[in-house]
Amino acid sequence: MNYINLSDSIERRLSFYLAMEEYVARHIPQDDCFTIWQVPSTVIYGRHQQLESEVNVDYCRQHNIQVYKRKSGGGCVYADRNNLMLSLITADEHVGLAFNRFVSFLLLALHRMGIEATGTSHNDILIGNQKVSGTACYHLPQRCIVHSTLLYDTNMEHMLHAITPGPEKLQSKGIKSVRQRITLLKDHTHLTLDEVKTTLRETFCPSTSSTTLQLSATDIERIQEIEKQYL
Repeated sequence: MNYINLSDSIERRLSFYLAMEEYVARHIPQDDCFTIWQVPSTVIYGRHQQLESEVNVDYCRQHNIQVYKRKSGGGCVYADRNNLMLSLITADEHVGLAFNRFVSFLLLALHRMGIEATGTSHNDILIGNQKVSGTACYHLPQRCIVHSTLLYDTNMEHMLHAITPGPEKLQSKGIKSVRQRITLLKDHTHLTLDEVKTTLRETFCPSTSSTTLQLSATDIERIQEIEKQYL
């Protein structure tokens, strides 16, 4: 599996990375590509969801949290710089097989960190009975894009409020009950965030069998054209 690397270290919006996944799927001929990315505070909701029903827009505006709609299904999630975003772009056209392959790699990486994690039928990753990762997928001609969140030390206040539509739902569910269903990776490992990233990359893209694909300035310009769809 090949690792996709950017040629610069600029902090980019989530919309850029969604566009990058599409660009790689449509224009990079390698069968399998993987990348890890991070974004400033952002809410991402699924293609079948309505903004007003899933996102506390007022809270996001007050706290400078960006909001984007993705083309894959699944639920609404929050991400920030202490959260890892993972992408697998594969030539496997069968969505179920692509999901299974991605989840198997992620579970292997977590086991290498000494974390006993399990997968669910909804392609979530659990530590015990608490969720640490959620996964979504969408299909392009002859390609599948699987992307995932991995919680490390995420701002839980932002997560719990930004993806809650209003005070009524907040009271009915209760912050404590939501927090009990979610766990952070830092509570289960002594590895730093950078060490976690290294383990993930070495698991998905072993140095003995992988190459690093560097995206050029021209690639970035083309990605930015695709990004306009998300903006």
